[in-house]
Amino acid sequence: MVNTARWFKSAPLPTQGGSGAALPNAEGAAQPADDRAFPSSSVVVPIRSIGPGQRDRILAHLLALEPHDRYLRFGYAANNEQITRYVDGLNFERDELFGIFNRKLDLIAMAHLAFSIDPQYVSCAEFGVSVAKGARGRGYGSRLFERASMHARNEGVTQLFIHALSENTAMLKIARHAGAIIERDGSESEAHLRLPPASFDSRVSELLNQQVALTDYHLKAQAKQFWSLLSVLQDIRQGVREARERVRG
Repeated sequence: MVNTARWFKSAPLPTQGGSGAALPNAEGAAQPADDRAFPSSSVVVPIRSIGPGQRDRILAHLLALEPHDRYLRFGYAANNEQITRYVDGLNFERDELFGIFNRKLDLIAMAHLAFSIDPQYVSCAEFGVSVAKGARGRGYGSRLFERASMHARNEGVTQLFIHALSENTAMLKIARHAGAIIERDGSESEAHLRLPPASFDSRVSELLNQQVALTDYHLKAQAKQFWSLLSVLQDIRQGVREARERVRG
């Protein structure tokens, strides 16, 4: 067992206390996953990379999490100030963030793929995910894991880590389904998964997925603008009608 908390910066640090991640040795017995570990579905869920321009939506998404959900996501009861510091400190040049947006362009699910900040472990990355309460039960966590794993493969990552509380059964289920080895240490669990090398299929699939997600986002943005404009026009028309009625009266 080695402490790899210094490898990644995928979560805000608690103001006081807090335990480091006790992850299995990078030379553990985990076998490389293959493409079958990340089954595709006929239902397309647009997942796009998100950058600093979405920082406000990221903050709104995380602040909307209930206390217990924050506890499961970060491993402790992160308060608003700690979450704000986490969002302000996101490094979009080093790490990769993925998001799922609804029709109103609210961020309803997001994943943080944190690459190692220790040059000795450049082939390692850590995965963290959160899903809004109203968007659960749709498999978004699994889809985000598949998307992040594909990107990690294409970036040369060979070992993916997940740090979660043992009671976070949903997250551990995702890791177990992908073939990860899970080790428990009291209230905390660590999962590590060997990723296969990048392939032509994985690179093309990522490009296609990103293009689908960008197109979906632009269509939603256009629809939102249209309905906003329509609402303004309706308000103007209503005001004109009321003005005419007052004149007639």
